[in-house]
Amino acid sequence: MQEIRLEIPERIEADRLYLRPYRAGDGPWYYVMAQRNRDHLAQYEADNAARSLESVEDAEGLVRDLAAAWEAQKYFFMGAFDKQTEAFLAQVTVLPVDWDVPAFAIGFFVDERHEGQGYVTESVRAVNGFIFEHLGAHRVGMECDDTNLRSRRVAERCGLILEGHIRENKRNADGTLSGTLYFRLLRREFAALEGQPRPS
Repeated sequence: MQEIRLEIPERIEADRLYLRPYRAGDGPWYYVMAQRNRDHLAQYEADNAARSLESVEDAEGLVRDLAAAWEAQKYFFMGAFDKQTEAFLAQVTVLPVDWDVPAFAIGFFVDERHEGQGYVTESVRAVNGFIFEHLGAHRVGMECDDTNLRSRRVAERCGLILEGHIRENKRNADGTLSGTLYFRLLRREFAALEGQPRPS
């Protein structure tokens, strides 16, 4: 259990974008974004809370809950925004797994209007820095469906190493079976990545 309150930034900078926690007043645009992405999230993010929102009020309640969790340092949900246009690009989530290690899990989704433009890779690289530098992580993990090639490529571009593959461990809505890929990045591996050319 975490006992020491960490000094963490409210804004994470990357080349084309920045990330910040959600805050009161984000509900209206978040609701519009969530409605736009309902089908986009259906295959790999069917349980995402954004898909269950039925009103702007629901969305405002969600972002306020996420802001409170950030403030309490329970878990960390953040949006990625274009520096030039302020457009929402992606959501990145950081969940504590074990503060004693410390170990964290990272998750994400991209807005359907910005898929395939490298924004998630850029966001995850920046958030990895946040996790190791500000949360003191020793280990960061990510998992994805073994049919989700885009997420697998994000993990690989960000230096995460495939640690395991459980085959056909879940049944999908269409009746097919798929498995889960488990990636991880250790502190020394992250340190070795710094200053090295990034794969595109």
